[in-house]
Amino acid sequence: MAHKTLRVEQIGSPIRREGDQRATLIGLKLNKLHRVSELEDTPSVRGMIRKVQHLVRVVSDAA
Repeated sequence: MAHKTLRVEQIGSPIRREGDQRATLIGLKLNKLHRVSELEDTPSVRGMIRKVQHLVRVVSDAA
């Protein structure tokens, strides 16, 4: 059984944001604008995305 993945793109800058938001972006393998990361769809990743939802966009729910 294949694990479901999410493609996430950074659309906002972490400048003038709290340090934990910057660390969350790094945890999501994002740290530059328009960078796309493919991540496993887990509750912890969903929580990280929710924390920085104003800085990222879910590009697709890849199967």
